[in-house]
This record gives sequence, structure tokens and C-alpha cells, in this order.
Amino acid sequence: MKKKKLNLGNEIIKVLSEGGNLKYNYKQIAAKIGIFDKNGREKVKRIIEDFVSAKIILTAGRGKYRLNPKHYRSDVTGRNYITGQLTVRASGSAFVISENGDGDDIFISEGNLQNALHGDTVKVLLFPTRKEKRREGEVVEIVKRSKKLLTGIIKQHSGTCYFMPDSPSYKRDVLIPTRFVNGAKNGEKVVVSIVDWTPDSRSPIGKVENVLGKPGEHNVEMNAILVENDFPLRFSPEVENEVAKFEDYLSESEINKRRDFRAVPTFTIDPVDAKDFDDAISYEKLESGLHRVGIHIADVSFYVKKNSLVDKEAYERGTSVYLVDRVVPMLPEKLSNFLCSLRPNEDKLCYSAVFDLDDNAHVRREWFGRTVIHSNRQFSYDEVQEIIENKSSEMSEVILPVYQLTQKLRKSRLENFAINFESAEVKFVLDENGKPVDIFLYESKESNFLIEELMLLANKKVAEKIGKKDARQKEIKTFVYRIHDEPISDKLEKFKTFAHKLGYDLKMGSRKALVSSFNKMLEESKKNHEHDMINQLTIRLMARAVYSTENIGHYGLAFPYYTHFTSPIRRYPDLMVHRLLDGYLKGKPSVNKDEYETYCKHASQMEQKATEAERSSIKFKQAEYLSERVGQEFEAIVTGIAKWGVYAEIKESKCEGLIPIRKFDDDFYYIDEDNYALIGLHKGRNLQMGTSVIIKVEGVDVLKKQINFDIVRIK
Repeated sequence: MKKKKLNLGNEIIKVLSEGGNLKYNYKQIAAKIGIFDKNGREKVKRIIEDFVSAKIILTAGRGKYRLNPKHYRSDVTGRNYITGQLTVRASGSAFVISENGDGDDIFISEGNLQNALHGDTVKVLLFPTRKEKRREGEVVEIVKRSKKLLTGIIKQHSGTCYFMPDSPSYKRDVLIPTRFVNGAKNGEKVVVSIVDWTPDSRSPIGKVENVLGKPGEHNVEMNAILVENDFPLRFSPEVENEVAKFEDYLSESEINKRRDFRAVPTFTIDPVDAKDFDDAISYEKLESGLHRVGIHIADVSFYVKKNSLVDKEAYERGTSVYLVDRVVPMLPEKLSNFLCSLRPNEDKLCYSAVFDLDDNAHVRREWFGRTVIHSNRQFSYDEVQEIIENKSSEMSEVILPVYQLTQKLRKSRLENFAINFESAEVKFVLDENGKPVDIFLYESKESNFLIEELMLLANKKVAEKIGKKDARQKEIKTFVYRIHDEPISDKLEKFKTFAHKLGYDLKMGSRKALVSSFNKMLEESKKNHEHDMINQLTIRLMARAVYSTENIGHYGLAFPYYTHFTSPIRRYPDLMVHRLLDGYLKGKPSVNKDEYETYCKHASQMEQKATEAERSSIKFKQAEYLSERVGQEFEAIVTGIAKWGVYAEIKESKCEGLIPIRKFDDDFYYIDEDNYALIGLHKGRNLQMGTSVIIKVEGVDVLKKQINFDIVRIK
């Protein structure tokens, strides 16, 4: 009898396993086993109740049951689990991408999240599904909590204290016990850590770690953006103390180990407000007629030794963060702004890439190694642009030949079918309190391209130096590459159809044909209002560039080998590249590939977080700017179509807002996904991406960084 009961229990588990997220009453379960008599059903019911008591089976509504996900019989059903990072949408639903990169993302409904939070690494049980359906699953285990700290508002009511997270991805309020309030007052913006969240608790338990201040204040919101994206607000005393001990002079013994460029004309070109100068350019005309161009990069690796406290801190940060009003550096100020910074009229240590170029900018000789330089002049981009345009000024005899060479490098690169993306950068004019009083767009000029092409040349040649296998090499040594995959084909097909309707011919027979037609389309679209839309949609088609030890080349740049070598003050991968290059040039063996792939993944993740922080700071300042312009009308471009409304971007300021779907009350509207359009069924009113419209600023929520528009008319 006991054996029969055990077998019956197994059958019940099997039925519920096969059912996945489906819910059954005890009669339905009995029927699936093949039991239809009253006594048999009662036995099934009793066993189910025993399993409920043991939490093997869960109640799921009145008289309904489902299996606890931890007890699914994958050996019986053939179903499996995946592990990956959870992304929660503002709607509450979520998806997980397998950490192995296998297959499509897995949809997780809000009810199947358990107590997992946005960014957590989770184990997911896959539900059975038909091929044409999207794969779904349920979180069964939280492998690793991702978010150490959250920002939001503290609320106190009737003796209860709770925390409301800023991010729409965090749907739960957090309970704050009295002992964890730490002096925070009602309505203040605070930083909170999750200290506990038991499976049977509706809300997590949190602890106030830091009080930021009054919501909406400039510094409060900027600091909140940094914390929300996992960037610390300051360096630890231990790191600062380590850096304070670094010598601020260069020893003759160190200088004597290096190639000396101090007598060669050298300069830097940076934004006018820059404080860290990580690259300098030298130029001299050789007697052979060749042009020697030195690309000198701050030798951060001389000061920052692997596994030192400052190195570990730089690794965790991964990158400097550029917010609207400040730079949050990867390295402490003494390093980033003084010791390593290539300031004018000071001897500085560098790691350099030196090229001898002919008149057509072809590389005839190359050299990589440690150097000492002396920058003669610090230029802004505008100052160099003035020299290029007027052909005469200080150091023009040096800058102009370099400019002419970089023009040829750029022409050659584009002829080799690199994609010619162009986008304007949003800049703010802030008052003494950090409040935006004006917004303008900065477009790159020849002076920007001069530096860009030299940095691209150095990055490409360093990657080739290590990545290209010659006859003497037995194996390719492990290296850090900057890779960029080709566009996803189904997205391309959809875009091709859309572009064709606009009069552009997108050829997809080969990479050469595709990129040529991309560049032609981008150039021709400048003649009309479609350029911004075309540029934006083309960027969306592209994969995200990342760091990896597996080299697949850089699709957008059309480089088979590419890395990041030129900015070690602000990017940790560049520091890794300097160390690897130096070691390999000295004949050291290859480093562990798996170890460096882990480093690459972390660097890519931190780069994405920095990008999100930068975007968030821009959105905050744009919302702040428009909050005083409610009711005003502006010309805008439609930038997105969604079921909840139409997104539009003001031309002069790049401020993007939503025109809610309720504003379109003159007709029945439907979304034409293939044409990126919202179309009126009866009147034929058509709002397509790229359509020029006149909008009115209807409302702004500065704290949520949300802007709502009303449509006035279509231009």
C-alpha cells in the first residue's frame, strides 16, 4: 500500500510537471492519471494535501494546484533550466537571456518572478511551448542579487516606514524597520540596500545606507543617477592613501629606459573644459620624406600596478562616467588630472604608437613602446579648427600636415566600407546652481576627425600587432579586442522594405554592397528631414560593440582587428591592453583566456551602465529645462511609435517626449509596424518615423524624467 501511495505521488508530480504553469483541481489530476472512481479521487486529494503541507505542491486559487517549481521532474518531461540575468520592464513583466548566449530571451510574467529583482542572476524553469510561440519560464532560484544599492524616496506613515525605488524596473516598495532608518526623514531621497527578502514575504526588508537630500535638487539627482548605476560617489580612504604615496616627479633612471620624444613638437587636442589629457600627438618630417606621427598615450600602467588597491577600484568602476555637469573619474584625481594627464610644458611618461607614413598616409614603419614626452601646447578643438580653416597660427606647420594625413586616412577607411555614422552631441549651458538655461547641439568638425582617425589608427595597429599570427608564432596570444558583430538579418529585411518605400535602395548581397548603400542613404537623406530618422534607425540595427578575447572584427569600422589602447585614464580595458602589449613585446607567455574574458564581460557591463547614467543625466536636465516651458510650441521629429503613443524629439534641443495615444481622438488609429507608422483608419492621417510635427509641451515630471507633448499639427 505504501508503495502504491508512493507511485501515485510520483504520478501526481509527473502530471503537474508536464502541466508547467497550468493549474489543475484534484479531479483533473486524477483524470490525467486515469483514476475516475470516488475512492481513487479521494486518495489523490489526500496525497495532494500532504504535498501542500510539505510545500511540494502550491495552492493556486480556489481548489487549484500547481507544482512548486523546485520539484519539477525535468527527467520525466524533458524540460530544462537556464541561468541568466533578469531584465524587468516598467510593466512588471520581464525576460531572461541565457548566460551561455543560447537561443532567444525567455519571457517571465510578473506572477512568475517570485521575489527576483531587476538585474538579478536567476535560474529559470522553461515551460513547454509550441515552436511558433515565444518561450516562457518561471524563476525558481535567485543565484545572485545584482543590485547592491537602490535610490528612491523614504515614506513614513502611521509608524510604518517604507521606501519607493526611483527605477520603474523595481516594482516593490521596501519596508524599512525603525532600526534601519538611520535618521532619514519623510520625503527625502535616500540610498537603500536590501538586507532580507524571505520567499513568503510580500516586500523586501531594506536599510538606509545614505541620505542624499531633497528630491529634485541638482546634486541630489546627479548622485542618485550614479548610485542607481552602481558607481560609487567617492574613492575609499584606503585607495586615496595609496595614490597619495605616488612620487610626483620623474626619475632620471626611469626616463633613461624610454625613447625620448621631448625635443619633438607635441600637442594635445581636447574639449575646452577637459582636465584629463590621455593622448598627445607629435610630428616630424623625416629626411626620407616620410612623416613620423607619434600617438602618445598616458602610461597609467607605470603607476597603477595589477592587484593594487587603486587597480581593483579601477577594475570595479570599469570606466569614467561623463554626466552633464561633471566627470566621475575611474582613477583618483591625483592620477587622472595630474600624474598621468599629459599637461602642457611638463615631462610625462607615455606608452606610444609611432608610425612613419608616406604622402598617401600608408604606414611604412611602426613602433610600440614606452616613451617620455613634453607637450608644447594644449589646444581646444575650436582652436585647431581655426588653424585648419585659416592655415596660419601657432604650430600650424605641425598641425596642418597631420590634418592632411588624417583626411587621407579617413577617406581610405570609408572607401574600405566603414559605416559613416554622424550624430550631434547635446550640450547644456548651466547656471551657478546647475540649472539648464540653454541647450545646443555640437557637431563634429575636421579637428575632431583629426584626433579620431589617429586614435583609430593606433587602436587598429596595436590589435594587429598581437592578433595577427605570423610564421614564427605557434599560437595567437590572449588579447582584449573591441568587437562589433554584423546586423541581425531579420531586422535588416524589415528596414530594407521601409527604406525602399522612402526611395532608398538597400542592397544586401554582400557587406560591401550593404555598407555602400547605407552610406549613400545616410548622405542623401541629409537633403531632407529624413536624415535624423535614417541615422537613428541604422544605429538601432547594429549590434552593440563589446570587449572580448574572441576576435570577430569590428563591423562598423570595417577593421578585422581592433582594440582600445588610447584612453587608459578613463577606460579599464585600455589599461589591460597596455599591460598585455608590454608583456608580449618583452616575450612573456600568453595570459589565461578565461580569466580575461571575465574581465571583458565586466568591462562591457560597466560601459553600458555608464552609458545609461550619462543618458539619464541628459534626460533629467532636458526635463528640467522644459519644465519652465510648459505650453510652448516647438518643431519636432517623430522618433518612435508604440501602442501607448508617439515619441517625438524637439529639433533644436533633442528633448524627447511622448504624445499619449489619447491625444489622437479624431480617428481610430492602428500601428503599421513594417512602416514604423501610426495610421488613422478613416481619415488616413499618417505619423511615420521622421515626420515633422509641431508639438506643445503639455507636462513634465522632472523627478521621473518624463516629458509629455500634445500634437498641434503635422507639418
